[in-house]
Amino acid sequence: MELITGIFAAFWWGLFLISFGKDRSRYWNCYLLFFAILGTLPLFLSFGGGMFFGLAVIAFVILLFGLLVAPFFLIHNGIVMIRKEGAHLAHMLSLGLGIAMLAGNAAFIVNVFQYTFSGSAEESVKVIHSAPFIALALFNATVVYGSMTFFIFMIYTLFLQLIPIKRDFDYVVIHGAGLVDGRTPSKILQQRLDKAIRVYRRDPTPPKLIPSGGKGSDESISEAQAMKNYLLEQGIPEDDIFMEDQSRTTLENLKYSKEIIDSQPGRKYTALVTSNYHVYRALRYARQVGLKCTGIGSPVAFYYWPSALIREFIAIHAEKKHLIIFLAGWLITMTIVWVLFI
Repeated sequence: MELITGIFAAFWWGLFLISFGKDRSRYWNCYLLFFAILGTLPLFLSFGGGMFFGLAVIAFVILLFGLLVAPFFLIHNGIVMIRKEGAHLAHMLSLGLGIAMLAGNAAFIVNVFQYTFSGSAEESVKVIHSAPFIALALFNATVVYGSMTFFIFMIYTLFLQLIPIKRDFDYVVIHGAGLVDGRTPSKILQQRLDKAIRVYRRDPTPPKLIPSGGKGSDESISEAQAMKNYLLEQGIPEDDIFMEDQSRTTLENLKYSKEIIDSQPGRKYTALVTSNYHVYRALRYARQVGLKCTGIGSPVAFYYWPSALIREFIAIHAEKKHLIIFLAGWLITMTIVWVLFI
């Protein structure tokens, strides 16, 4: 049994490592990593009552506890986010997901009570075939499906942050973000700049830094210029800064930065620095423009991370191909639930 389990786990890890090695921005990497981890858990259980079994039990308890506590955490986080950042739609995402998960849990509990206290076997059959029961079951399945899809995406996003970063880059692209008062880098942008500076100073042959971002309608200077000013204040030589100040989107950040890199001689080992929640999507855009690079994430405030990651999840699944995949998975889930209760 252990041999079969080991082969199963090795199969998924092999697929994941091959896919990850070819392209870290592939959508399927999220699922391959999840199945690899899932396939490894039975190995712990196969060791019986030893340490590995204990670890597996602890992991299961943590997962169960997380499913019960997650809605309340997300709701609390959403309230904190709104208080600190304002009541904008993008700041309400963790609150919305928390409420949806709580409603899904409530639907499940209602169905359990309906079935448990329905009385005779005939009454139980009538209950599970009733429209209200089926509607609640479909709603709960939708919440579970959406939550699990997001959970799988979150695991891969976190995994990307654990990959060791080499120290021999030739260029570091720094993604722009908003400016305060139209001139000063925002907190998130400062975090990206500080991360890029650390990469620069650890490199045995300091790379060229490319602050990337154009001038918004509410900004008096371009984001790139504000970033350059900050880098100069931190002691970065002006000769090591190549501004890209024409872009308006993340995709343009990478497109125009690549043009700067391609115009230079020599090696072109490149890193892109953005907020940790944004690394995966940035890598996908880099692939679109043909820029081979390593994604490096800068930290953000803990309260900000959940809503930001949910926003990234929505943006990824808004892409036509991934939206079709997401909806196909949802339809399959709904069909299974429907068949079980009809």
